[in-house]
Amino acid sequence: MFNLIVTLLRGRAHDAERALAERNALPLLSQQIRDAAHAIQSARRAVAVAIAQDEQEKSHYTMIQSRIKDLETRTLAALEKGSEALAREAAATIACLEAERDASEKAQAQFTTAIAKLKGVVRTAEGRLQDLQRGERLARATEQAQKLDRAAAGSGLATLDEAEETLTRLRARQSQNDTIASVLKEMDCAPGSAGIIEKLANAGCGAPLRSSADDILAKLRTRINNAA
Repeated sequence: MFNLIVTLLRGRAHDAERALAERNALPLLSQQIRDAAHAIQSARRAVAVAIAQDEQEKSHYTMIQSRIKDLETRTLAALEKGSEALAREAAATIACLEAERDASEKAQAQFTTAIAKLKGVVRTAEGRLQDLQRGERLARATEQAQKLDRAAAGSGLATLDEAEETLTRLRARQSQNDTIASVLKEMDCAPGSAGIIEKLANAGCGAPLRSSADDILAKLRTRINNAA
């Protein structure tokens, strides 16, 4: 039972850790990229140090070679003079210098191999880092776009719908106002034309617009005469 509880707690802890990592994936990625960039910078410094040490080793090798050559010349001179003991001492020194020279050659070979390897590792890491940085920028852009989509799908979209409806009502009201103004303009023009027609009719120009009292009396007398 105890083991079951421990396993369950470990499972829940794992799920919680995974959920936390997923919720904070972008900040986690950014920090990991910064850590990787720092590690690559350290590797670059290591390459620079190795190159500097290799250059020092080459200078040391050149100095040893020069000293060996000088001692060989002097040893030959000692032998020619019959200074056997001095020549032997010089030969022992040459032997030590040759051993040091051989060690320097091995060191240079190791430096060359290590530097080439380090440079390859740094180049590969730099390429991967650039890919990660591009991926991070794309991930940030995608996250911002998704936030915008979520905002649009919520209250933002409702606001857009409301704004479109408001614009439709505004356009409809403006169209109605234009129609009303046009009708009012026509109505303003109509009384003017009717007035001039009435004036013309009263002046005997054209048919009268309405019957006069004389016209009505004449019609009535005609009806009386016809009835008689």
